[in-house]
Amino acid sequence: MKLYDGGRAPNPRRVRIFLAEKGVSVPVMPVDIMALEQKSPAVMALNPLMRVPILELDDGTALSESVAICRYFEELHPEPALMGTDAFDRANVEMWNRRMELNLGAAIGAVARHGNKGMATLEPVQVPEWADFNRGLVPGLLSWLNEELAGREFIAGSRYTIADITALCMIDFMKVTKMPIGESNQHLLRWHQSVSGRPSAKA
Repeated sequence: MKLYDGGRAPNPRRVRIFLAEKGVSVPVMPVDIMALEQKSPAVMALNPLMRVPILELDDGTALSESVAICRYFEELHPEPALMGTDAFDRANVEMWNRRMELNLGAAIGAVARHGNKGMATLEPVQVPEWADFNRGLVPGLLSWLNEELAGREFIAGSRYTIADITALCMIDFMKVTKMPIGESNQHLLRWHQSVSGRPSAKA
């Protein structure tokens, strides 16, 4: 199998960190998304939506969407459990992971793609007003997450999970938007320092 990877983009990075936490190594095929290599015939044949990451299995079957790829490896390599350990825990991790994707990640992504001229290659029709609207949402979302982390070590509870991976990748992507975490968010800063110090964060 091989992993079609998109470099510094948040979603490919999520899969790399997940694999590093599992101790799993997969051959990587780099895809330069700023050069639009994801629109090449070879990549489109695996994922017509022209997005990475993509996991190509030995029989030619392809999986896309980062969480689906992570789910595949979770089933193959259950330990350490990064997507939950029982019915409630799995649902709780899923809830928090989706919150990191659909709330925090979506807002940060909108600012990056619509508010950064360097991203015009990926977002040919940029809507600055959409970037401004979402830029206004991010501080409140960070404050909310900070308060949640006041009572626990990690996003979904007492263990590191895929929700932490997603949150780390989304928050680190704020560098593109020049938005800070904010010094008042002490619990979030503590969490960010902790998860950034894990060896997997360098994947």
